[in-house]
Amino acid sequence: MAAVVAPAIQPYLDRAVETTNRVARTFALATRLLPREVRPDVYLLYLVCRQLDDLVDFQKPDAERRLGWVARWAERGEVRGPEAEILQHLADRYPTLPRDAVTDFCEGQRQDMGTLVVDTEADLDLYAYRVAGTVGRLMATILGAETEAADEASRALGIAMQRTNILRDIDEDLARGRVYIPAQALAMAGVQDLARDDRTLLLRVEIAVADHWYELGLPGSSLLKHGGRQVRAAGVMYRQILRQIEREGRGVQRPKRVVVPSHRKLLGLVQGLVQP
Repeated sequence: MAAVVAPAIQPYLDRAVETTNRVARTFALATRLLPREVRPDVYLLYLVCRQLDDLVDFQKPDAERRLGWVARWAERGEVRGPEAEILQHLADRYPTLPRDAVTDFCEGQRQDMGTLVVDTEADLDLYAYRVAGTVGRLMATILGAETEAADEASRALGIAMQRTNILRDIDEDLARGRVYIPAQALAMAGVQDLARDDRTLLLRVEIAVADHWYELGLPGSSLLKHGGRQVRAAGVMYRQILRQIEREGRGVQRPKRVVVPSHRKLLGLVQGLVQP
C-alpha cells in the first residue's frame, strides 16, 4: 500500500525525489527498493536534511534562521518553514520520531557553521553522530525500529557512513579550509601537512575505525520492520568507498575523490540484499 501524502506536502515530495536522484545516487538506488508505504517518507526526510546541510555548506544567509525554526519545532512543536512543516508531517505519521535527534542534528550543523575543533576520535564520533547518526535514528523510526538496539545500530551506521564521507572528501575539505581528521590521529601517524605528508598509516587506522562502526551498525538492519535488506545494501555499498580508498593506495594520488565503479556498487547492492 502506498503512503498517503497530504496535498500540501506533495510539492515537497516531488522536490525530494528529484533531489535524491540528482545528488545521492547510492542512497536513491536503495530507496527505490524500499516498500511503497515508507518510500515517500524516506525521500522527505532526506530532503529536510539535505536542504539544511546545503544551507550551511554554501553559507547561505538564512542558514541560522532556518536551523532555528527546525530546532524550535523539535523543542516545542512550533511549525515554521518548509523543513518544520515536513517534520511535522512525519511526526504525525510516526509519533515516536525522536525529536532529540533533530535537536542534535541542528547542533552538528552549527558546528560546521563555526570553528570545528576535532582533537580526538571521540570528538569525531560525536560530530559524526550529530550530522549523520541522527539521520540514521530518524530513518530507523520510519522503517519501524521499536527497540533500543535498533536505535543504537542506526546511530552506529550513520557514524560509519559519515566517517566514510570524511575519508573520501579529505582533499575537498582541505580546499575549503576544513579538517575533520582528529588532531591526535594526525600526530600519531606523523602527519603534519595533510595535503603533502604520507597518509598511509593515518588512513589505515581511520578506515579500521570506520569498519568497526559498520560492524556495529549493519546487523541492526534485521531489527527493522520495513526495508532492512535495503538498509543493509546501502551500508554495504557505501562501505565500498573504504575498499576503493585502499585499492587506490590510501591517498597516494591527490587531490583525489575516490569513486566506486558501478559494477562494485552493484555487487555491494546484491550482497546486502541477499545476506540474512
